[in-house]
Amino acid sequence: MQALQSGTDTLFLLLGAAMVLAMHAGFAFLELGTVRRENQVNALVKILVDFAVSTLAYFFIGYNIAYGVQFMHSADILAEHNGYALVRFFFLLTFAAAIPAIVSGGIAERSKFNPQLFATFVIVGFIYPLLEGIAWNERFGIQAWLAQTFSAPFHDFAGSVVVHAFGGWVALPAVLLLGPRHGRYHKDGRIAAHPPSRAFRFSRSAPGCWP
Repeated sequence: MQALQSGTDTLFLLLGAAMVLAMHAGFAFLELGTVRRENQVNALVKILVDFAVSTLAYFFIGYNIAYGVQFMHSADILAEHNGYALVRFFFLLTFAAAIPAIVSGGIAERSKFNPQLFATFVIVGFIYPLLEGIAWNERFGIQAWLAQTFSAPFHDFAGSVVVHAFGGWVALPAVLLLGPRHGRYHKDGRIAAHPPSRAFRFSRSAPGCWP
């Protein structure tokens, strides 16, 4: 019965990880739809490489900071309980890698490739795990202090603050520093909030097109 429960828990977590991983495809398509055609390949490659860099940073540094766990063990130890520990790492990695994906969408067409990858490594390896460890693992004594001071610890729902809000907080100073996308949202002295991508061109003479 214990083996069945362990296998069921691992399968459930793996399915959740697969669904969160699919969210990264949504990030990629969203960013591709907001950049100009000549920058779409660059945007897609950044999303893919960001995930690769996030995996390395989180595996070797970030996960240990957040949960005090590292994977320098033999294969038989890692395979215990149907590999639950590794599946749990993969599940949490998909959330950690969402941070640079959110930031990438905010600074699309305005950041260089290598500096953004360096920022991804620092964010996922050092900064994000501190918040994750506090909110989800009660590390560093912050939750105990909140419970003692305010009679309740901090509760996060489905990563709404730890992942999504944190990604927005990181992207905000970057957006303010880099400024608007010239020629995309500001052109000829006018501001267009949602201009169509240059991958699609409409003609006024074509029937059924945008006016």
